[in-house]
Amino acid sequence: MPNIQSSQPTHSTPLVSFVLTYYNQPVKMLRECLDSILVLSLRPYEREIIIVDDGSDTCPMNELMKYGDDIIYIRQKNKGLSEARNMGIRIATGAYIQFIDADDLLNQASYEHCLDIVRYRAPEMVLFDFSHRPTHGSTFEDSQIMTGTEYLKKHNIHGTACGYIFSRSIIGNLRFTPTIYHEDEEFTPKLLLQANRICHTNAQAYVYRRHKGTITSKKDKRSKVKRLTDSLYVIQTLHKHSSTLPHHEQQALQRRIDQLTMDYIYNVIIQTHSRHYLDRKLNILRREGLYPLPDRNYTTKYKWFRRLTNSEWGLNILLRMLPLLKKER
Repeated sequence: MPNIQSSQPTHSTPLVSFVLTYYNQPVKMLRECLDSILVLSLRPYEREIIIVDDGSDTCPMNELMKYGDDIIYIRQKNKGLSEARNMGIRIATGAYIQFIDADDLLNQASYEHCLDIVRYRAPEMVLFDFSHRPTHGSTFEDSQIMTGTEYLKKHNIHGTACGYIFSRSIIGNLRFTPTIYHEDEEFTPKLLLQANRICHTNAQAYVYRRHKGTITSKKDKRSKVKRLTDSLYVIQTLHKHSSTLPHHEQQALQRRIDQLTMDYIYNVIIQTHSRHYLDRKLNILRREGLYPLPDRNYTTKYKWFRRLTNSEWGLNILLRMLPLLKKER
């Protein structure tokens, strides 16, 4: 059983439950993350801050005592990011949920703008942008309210689950798949399809801090293979899920599936530099109707990548050139 510590006062339903997932990050970064939430214009009873410690080597609570009743701390056995977020979903009581990795931050002015959208326009999701350092923007552009299906049809999305605030009422039985990388990429499009009122803003409300020790920074062969294997699993899962949907939702999800398939082929080339490995994976995609990439007018990048991957000479060019371009960056 997880260990839960809280003396949170009872009050009306919080507006937002912030679910912070923590595993062996520097406690200093966790405190900075908490401080970025506490400076927001949310009164204590309007916010709920849940820290899910996924079995860190050392419990950080001794260094968090000053936060007192402002936090709910949950410690569980190490099960991975998906299970940590799923625990946060089970515990959350807020009208909205915001996921935050404990080594990241919220941009105050930009996130305040997202809260204003929630308060005055009552969407089921607010999608926002991110930065790699704190910013101080004050002028923002917001989309009209639309359905998640409409948004998926017309836009490429950021899959990260930290890139939006969403109404707890739309989540239903949707949860993160345990033990895989790229769990966000499966969760986010499914959640969008369940939302009837979404708004996108260009406010850079989230600060993603890049540093050593994150999952995506691991360069060993086993981690690379697992990331590729899990990426393929997510594509296959979404493809299977699309067959259960009405036609207009299938069309919307197909755009995301095609984008993820393009990214997967790109990453196979970048990570392995192997034509043999690439051919094996393309054959798997071909058997499932995911390759060749369909002729769609998504983006210029997609159209060119599709042309190159749909021919032998194009694949050979990509195998020679992409690793070199990646190295130069």
